[in-house]
Amino acid sequence: MLPVRFWKARMAGLRKRILVFVLIVQSILFLGHWLVYQTWTWFWGAADPFSTTSLQVALGLLSISFVIASLLGHRYSNLPVSIFYRLAATWLGFLNFLFLAACACWLVYGGGILAGLHLARPVLAGVLFGVAVFAALFGIVKARWVRVRRITIRLPNLPQAWRGRRAALVTDTHLGHINGKRFMRRIVAMLRRVGPDVVFISGDMYDGSKGDYRRLAEPWKSLSSRFGIYFVTGNHEEFSDRGKYLDAVQGSGVRVLNNEKVTLDGLQVVGVHYSDSSNPERYRAILERAAVDRSRASILLTHVPHALPIAEKAGISLQLSGHTHGGQIFPFTWFTSRIFGAYTYGLRRFRELLVYTSTGAGTWGPPMRLGAPPEIVLFTFE
Repeated sequence: MLPVRFWKARMAGLRKRILVFVLIVQSILFLGHWLVYQTWTWFWGAADPFSTTSLQVALGLLSISFVIASLLGHRYSNLPVSIFYRLAATWLGFLNFLFLAACACWLVYGGGILAGLHLARPVLAGVLFGVAVFAALFGIVKARWVRVRRITIRLPNLPQAWRGRRAALVTDTHLGHINGKRFMRRIVAMLRRVGPDVVFISGDMYDGSKGDYRRLAEPWKSLSSRFGIYFVTGNHEEFSDRGKYLDAVQGSGVRVLNNEKVTLDGLQVVGVHYSDSSNPERYRAILERAAVDRSRASILLTHVPHALPIAEKAGISLQLSGHTHGGQIFPFTWFTSRIFGAYTYGLRRFRELLVYTSTGAGTWGPPMRLGAPPEIVLFTFE
């Protein structure tokens, strides 16, 4: 009965947090739309009453579209909901850049720059809002342009057999209403072309929304690698009971590392699920049970690049993570770098521990990327 009580208590707490989160997000969205409306009408000039009312109604509906789409997307999986979610998420990305354009309008005007440039207010608004629309469209294109980033890496005490072999890291595909089975097929096709010896998936394969999880994971069945494919959960697989995701992943031929260690031709690989890595005591205990042999190289799969002292103390050689998306789009690229610092993206060192954080292959929320290109990472060991 303990596991049942545990999950009920956890779900009750999660629902409360979701409610608070929804209220905060909706309030921010209202304010964002209000600023865009006020800025556009003041700088561009008042239109006729009918046009003004139409704009108010349109922005009012758009301001609640993403929250409604998200709630529907977590309960239903069908074509109309997917289309609605995609449109609402895309508008959210446009709003981000339009909000920045609105702020820029007031900064230019308030700083007296407008008079110095001899620009009329409508011209300024037209230019800045036009740049915002272009940035959003460019971000949509960039989000679909997944690249393979190739990195040569040297690990201490690497088994001789692993020198010259290659490992692929795929994270944050966020399969759901936007990134579907076709997207997953494309990722798998890219992996087949580069032919890694082993594949690591460090969480957020799924978006956490309602869907046919087995169908979405099916493309993995067409990929074979010499030493297998390994997966640990991210935070999006733990929005609810992660068991349904793990069953789908295992059904696609991917090995789930349930807080355990496997040895692949002398290379130690440890996998820790998201919720277990976010509790320091539990995380430390899992790594202690893994009994990593410090005289041989080891790789840790865990979703978030945090608690690095714990992994380093356990004797891990290389940690592979995702989660940050590199911020995904500006200005969140800046905010994310303030949270995760040097470990927001790329290969970094923490004492004796190497850490690679990937921007991920997919997107969450707006299907856009700007300043943080999507990637699959291919490591060659030397």
